[in-house]
Amino acid sequence: MAEAITTATPKTKAKPSTGFETPKFEMPKFEMPKLEMPAALREFAEKGVAQAKDNYEKMKAVAEETTDLLEDTYSTATKGCSEYGLKLIEVSRENSNAAFDFFSELLGTKSASEIVELSTKFAREQFEKSMAQSKDLAALAQKVCTDTAEPIKNGVTSAFNKAA
Repeated sequence: MAEAITTATPKTKAKPSTGFETPKFEMPKFEMPKLEMPAALREFAEKGVAQAKDNYEKMKAVAEETTDLLEDTYSTATKGCSEYGLKLIEVSRENSNAAFDFFSELLGTKSASEIVELSTKFAREQFEKSMAQSKDLAALAQKVCTDTAEPIKNGVTSAFNKAA
């Protein structure tokens, strides 16, 4: 006897009707109301915008002038520092050459009195030379500072004249 095995397929149950349907909502539309701006307010806003544009143009011009001023100052400072550096190299070269000359003369001495005389002469000459070199370097440094500060001074003076 063969038994037949039957498999029951699940049946979907129907939802019971409650008589209530879910409402379908639409997305609300938010529109700005069309309001007429009063003439006085419109005029005030236009003046504000015009003034803001004018101030922007002034600030832009000042910023460009300041940029040019800083470029000039930096260029002048760079040039002055290069001159000062070259002068220092020249002074160092002169002092080194004098020292080598002194030592070569010192090697040719035959007595202690010659060594003392040569050393005294070299010390006096080096002292006088270093005083002159210091004056030259100080004058050059002052020139560099003056030349560097000149564009700044002119720019500030110009800015104050424009503001007045």
